[in-house]
Amino acid sequence: MKLLKHTSAVDWAFYLSLLPVGVLLWWGSRYRISLMPVWGPWEFSWAWFLATALALWWYWRGVVRLPSNERPAAWRTVCYVTGVLAIYAVLQTRFEYLAQHMFFLNRVQQTVMHDFGPVLIALAWPGAAMYLGMPRSLRRLIEAPLLLRILRVLKQPMLASFLFVGVVALWLVPRIHFRAMLDQQLYQVMNWSMVIDGVLFWMLVLDPRPKPPAFLSFGARAAMAAAVILPQAMIGALITFAPHDLYAFYDWCGRVYSLSALEDQQLGGLIIGIPPTMMNALAVILVLYALLSQQDQKVPKDLTHGQQTGLV
Repeated sequence: MKLLKHTSAVDWAFYLSLLPVGVLLWWGSRYRISLMPVWGPWEFSWAWFLATALALWWYWRGVVRLPSNERPAAWRTVCYVTGVLAIYAVLQTRFEYLAQHMFFLNRVQQTVMHDFGPVLIALAWPGAAMYLGMPRSLRRLIEAPLLLRILRVLKQPMLASFLFVGVVALWLVPRIHFRAMLDQQLYQVMNWSMVIDGVLFWMLVLDPRPKPPAFLSFGARAAMAAAVILPQAMIGALITFAPHDLYAFYDWCGRVYSLSALEDQQLGGLIIGIPPTMMNALAVILVLYALLSQQDQKVPKDLTHGQQTGLV
C-alpha cells in the first residue's frame, strides 16, 4: 500500500512539473525565439510536448515495475528513446522551421515521423512497459471493446498496407500539401496521421512473436513490408522526374537554401523513394530472421507480457 502511494506521488509530481516546463517553452518560442537554443521548439505544441514526455515517462515507469527477468534488453530501450526523441526533434526544434521552407527537408521530417522513428519504436516492442507505466484509467480505455475492434480492422494486411502508402500519397497531392502547410490545424492532422499510421504499421510488421499471439504470421508480415516498396518508389520517381515545380508553397514562403525549385523537388523525391524502401527491405530481412530464430527458441518473456492489451 505504501509503495502504491509513493508511486502515485511520484507520478503526480512529474505530471505537475510538465506545466511550468511547457509554459516556459511556449513563452520562449512565442516571445523570445531568438534566445531559444537549437533544440527548443520553433512553434511550441502542447500536444507533441505532452505526448513525448508521457511516452517516455510511462515507458520508464513500466520498465521499473516489470520483474527484473521480464525487463526489455538495453538495446530495445535505446531504440525506443531514440525513436521517440527523433520524432520530437523534427517537430519541436528549429528543424521544423527548415522543414517549412525546403521541400526536401520536409520530406526528411515526414520520413522520420512515418518510418525511422516508428521503426525504432516497433523494434523496442514497448507495449508491456507502456501498459504497466500508464494510469489504470487509460489502461481500461485501451482495452475497451470498441477500440480493440477498430485496431483489429486496421491490422488487416491489405488495409494496413493501403493506409501506409495512402497517407503518404494523400499529403503529397500538391493542392492538399499547399493547404496543409498553410492551415495550422490541417498541418497538425497531417503530422499526427503520419506518426500514428507509421507506428501502427511497423508494430504490426515488426512484431517479434509468432502467430499466435501475434496477429499475423511471419510470412504475411514479410509480404506486407515487401508490398509497399514499389508504390513508395513510384511516388518518389513521379516527383523526382516531374518536369515542373509541383509544390509552389516553398517558393511562396521562401527557401532558406539556394536550390532551385526543381532541385529541391528532385531531392525530396529521392528521399521519398529511397530511405523508406530501404527500411522496408530491411524489415523483410528482420521478419525472416525472426522466423528462423523462433524455430530454434522461445519468445523472450519481455516480449510476451501484456500481449492481450490494445498496445500489441
